[in-house]
Amino acid sequence: RQWGRRRGEESQTWSGHGSSAAQYTGPMLSSAALWLSARLPQQCLACHTWAQGGPLCAACWATFAPHGPAAPPRCTGCGLALPQGYSGPRCGACLRQPPPWQACHVWVDYAYPWADLLTRWKLHQQPALARPIAHWLGADPAIAAAVAQADVLVPIPLSRQRLRQRGFNQAAQLTALLAPAKSHPMALQRQQEAPSQRGLTRVQRQRNLRQAFHVPAPAAVQGQRVLLVDDVLTTGATLQAACLALQAAGVQEVAVVAVARTPNS
Repeated sequence: RQWGRRRGEESQTWSGHGSSAAQYTGPMLSSAALWLSARLPQQCLACHTWAQGGPLCAACWATFAPHGPAAPPRCTGCGLALPQGYSGPRCGACLRQPPPWQACHVWVDYAYPWADLLTRWKLHQQPALARPIAHWLGADPAIAAAVAQADVLVPIPLSRQRLRQRGFNQAAQLTALLAPAKSHPMALQRQQEAPSQRGLTRVQRQRNLRQAFHVPAPAAVQGQRVLLVDDVLTTGATLQAACLALQAAGVQEVAVVAVARTPNS
């Protein structure tokens, strides 16, 4: 009976510290998923044929992935694709009102099949997708150069509530895979539980994110070249709020990287 009481107390203690337990079980589950995904056949996320070695089959990769000179040039301010024949690194909107960062690098538009892949990754609890996504980003010359030039890679942090719900921070996965030695997942933190940004306009997002971020240890980033990493760039309000917090902490410069950019409608 005494052993049973002790065991019950231990179970209560373990369940009462779910966040601590997740620090150990979360990484193990994620590593196992990554190992299996590279070795087992899986359905292509676009055409649903069986393939091995990644979430897209070779045919869909050739069809949808951005390739070299054929990929549309993108604005270095907001990441939007520039129209054919446009000369200059920035769109008219970013020339009129420059963003607070020095450069923006985006891999693809938030469209088929990448939108479905990103949704599966972060909303359907498929952390194993981080590895191929990070591999694709690292193979992009502009993004690889931005990673090499940065002193520190900082992911956009999640709120505590969203981190508990999701179990992982997708942006932190990317920084750890892109440059483990430079990844600093705790450099930037949220200081308030902001409502979800989904469905909000740019003005509403900016209002929602006022003073949302802070740098708990400014000495870790002062004078550094920071690469701020997120999965999807929509209006830029989240990245802008994070960038301003880093600049207030004394960083030398900030560049941003996002997997996908929501096109203008």
